[in-house]
Amino acid sequence: MNDNRPIGIFDSGVGGLTVAREVKNLFPNESIIYFGDSKHLPYGNKSKEVIVQYCKDITQFLIEQNCKVIIVACNTASSNALQDIQGVAKEHNVPVLDVITPVAEKVAYGFYQKMGVIATKATVNSGVYKKRIRKFNKHIKVQELATPLLVPVIEEDVMKSDISKAVLEHYLSNKKLEGIDSIVLGCTHYPLIEKEIDNYFQGIVKVINSPLIVAHTLKIILAKNELESNHDTEAKYRFYVSDITKNFQKLARKFFGKNIELELKLLH
Repeated sequence: MNDNRPIGIFDSGVGGLTVAREVKNLFPNESIIYFGDSKHLPYGNKSKEVIVQYCKDITQFLIEQNCKVIIVACNTASSNALQDIQGVAKEHNVPVLDVITPVAEKVAYGFYQKMGVIATKATVNSGVYKKRIRKFNKHIKVQELATPLLVPVIEEDVMKSDISKAVLEHYLSNKKLEGIDSIVLGCTHYPLIEKEIDNYFQGIVKVINSPLIVAHTLKIILAKNELESNHDTEAKYRFYVSDITKNFQKLARKFFGKNIELELKLLH
């Protein structure tokens, strides 16, 4: 069966493009519709109720765009609104893939002993990474640390500045992360500063590439549900945002690797 409908991907900002980029690389014939809720970013300091409503609205929009599968490319959304997103999608028989479960399962069997997780306040407060990793391997010690300033640093495109270095050092030197042998970047924005994080730990700590894990999990879902596109299909990419900003446009083009155009879409 050849299903040429697009894959829907959403995030609060540009971070989810790290997932979209891996999907594009792994599936060159799959079309993508991306939604960045730039009007409401960051999600990490919002209440659960507000996050749930944003996510349900975006999911409904992607379903209306005839998406065959939805990737919740936002850790905060995955940890606070996954069941609600799945509820909306289930009515239309659309599979949902979050960015936490496949990563938790993968790292649980990676022979790590003490793992660090850096994420937004909302994700850390949910405790979801520790719960899901230890569900698969109860022997791993998991230390979660909220790093709320990293998303604004990335969204404002000051990643190479002294500000970014100071913020990173402030967080990564935290006692909670002492002695870790691996670190999960628990926000899809963070792979954009993966090199800087790796440099800080001088290659001693394994930095987990979450977007790549998610993309490989998508491969299983597409095959299982017979949703793969025809190999001769020319992929199309559309990018929607709830607020168009110069920084978003600049970062989107920089990290997706194409001269993309953003379309404004206001949700309820």
